[in-house]
Amino acid sequence: MPAIFAFKCSCCGELHEGSPSIAFTAPDQYACLSDEQKARMGRLSSDFCTIHHEDHTDYFIRAVLEVAIHGVEEPFLWGIWVSASKTSYERYWETYDNPIPGDGFFGWVCNSLTPYPWRTSRPADVCIQLNGKRPKVVLHRSEPEHDPLVLDQLNGISIARAQQIAEQAIHGVSRPSLNVPSKAGG
Repeated sequence: MPAIFAFKCSCCGELHEGSPSIAFTAPDQYACLSDEQKARMGRLSSDFCTIHHEDHTDYFIRAVLEVAIHGVEEPFLWGIWVSASKTSYERYWETYDNPIPGDGFFGWVCNSLTPYPWRTSRPADVCIQLNGKRPKVVLHRSEPEHDPLVLDQLNGISIARAQQIAEQAIHGVSRPSLNVPSKAGG
């Protein structure tokens, strides 16, 4: 039977129980706006965001990106924002309370995950979930794959790597000796 994730934090000394869940309150494109720009151009709720420019509108939806932790029941969860086309955004908005099984769309990950630096936006499939769950993000892969986040989502991570990522995300601490993608079964 899989275990419940728990670790004693090397930064604060506290015992953290349950699989880590790190969430962003807004897409980076909204977060970097000034307060005046947010009031004039932006709209943000817990699950939807729009930024209205003079010539176009950017659409964003809150979703989850799961990374399995080896030997642990619950995955490491990232509460992230993804871009959506106007059509995909409106369809998700219209079916929000009664989602369509199997529905989904293409999007770009719109948050910078500090433990996983990457020079460009990450393409992803956004899979609509039922029962009030946020959409699930499945990152696109390339051959050969070099993105540590894609590799971790594909292969899962060790408990030590999960602790390292959680500490870095929560406290801004990095331990480079563990800063490598895990291998399957590792």
